[in-house]
Amino acid sequence: MSYYFSRKVEGNFNQVETRTREALKQEEFGVLTEIDVRETLKKKLEVDFRKYKILGACNPPFAYKALLVEDKIGIMLPCNVIIQEMDDGEVEVAAIDPIASMQAIQNPKLGDVANQVREKLRRVVENV
Repeated sequence: MSYYFSRKVEGNFNQVETRTREALKQEEFGVLTEIDVRETLKKKLEVDFRKYKILGACNPPFAYKALLVEDKIGIMLPCNVIIQEMDDGEVEVAAIDPIASMQAIQNPKLGDVANQVREKLRRVVENV
């Protein structure tokens, strides 16, 4: 089982980022955090890196449900979605598969929440 969903999409990096944010919004995710990896690595290490952003996405109703059944689940929140420009110029969008990331947690009550979030994130990647 892969730990993520991904696909290469048409458009330049900025267009894909805009479409990714819109797809997240359509699935009722908000972006709580944003890390511009390229900018951070340039500033901290003075190295050049490809365009790469990490969006920390959260769907509050599902986060709440997960927190009610597993108090340490916050370690795995928010759900990360990445946008990266590949060496060939194509842009890829990828999202965490919450089922894979939660396999280590021995709490069957999380299964339903994880499955629902999985389907939402899968649709985000498909709809960019």
